[in-house]
Amino acid sequence: MRHWPVLNLRLTTPRLELRLPSLDDLDELADRALEGVHDPDVMPFGVPWTDVPADELPGNVIRYQLGIISRWQRERWCCNFVVVHEGQVIGTQDLSAGSFPVTREVSTGSWLGRAHQGKGLGTEMRAAVLHLAFTGLGAQTAVSSAFWTTPPRWASPTSSATSPTGCRSTRYAAGGRSSNACASTGPTSPTRCR
Repeated sequence: MRHWPVLNLRLTTPRLELRLPSLDDLDELADRALEGVHDPDVMPFGVPWTDVPADELPGNVIRYQLGIISRWQRERWCCNFVVVHEGQVIGTQDLSAGSFPVTREVSTGSWLGRAHQGKGLGTEMRAAVLHLAFTGLGAQTAVSSAFWTTPPRWASPTSSATSPTGCRSTRYAAGGRSSNACASTGPTSPTRCR
């Protein structure tokens, strides 16, 4: 796209392609949400977006993703990548920031369809956006969070801190250093795109 070149951005890893979604991609992403993202007895998200009737979920997913794109501003942005494995959209990985020129900090958030979990794909997609953040954009820190109810394969790396709100968060720094930090002061994940 000539007038919005960020829509042409692609990140590739040995097994994945991350790209901003087309309308067809959003249809596939809604399919993955319908197939299930987590155990129905556990809510791993600060906003219980999966806890709606099945006939409402696809439209909610699509409207949310389109809303992220429509709210893009220089001072507050979110790359809401769809994650493609073997030609199929399997989930989403975002990279977001507010006041990036001042803070040089980004946040990440993601989900994968249940059929694609436990295969290292989540780690690979997070590594791709962190590479973009540090190498491509010059970030100094990145915050990646998960809730304590999140199964180990979804959780942040083992060097993480847990807050009283149940948020586990790892702060990554340029040069590969990491430290424990919890960026959450409430029950919602700091990685949610606003």
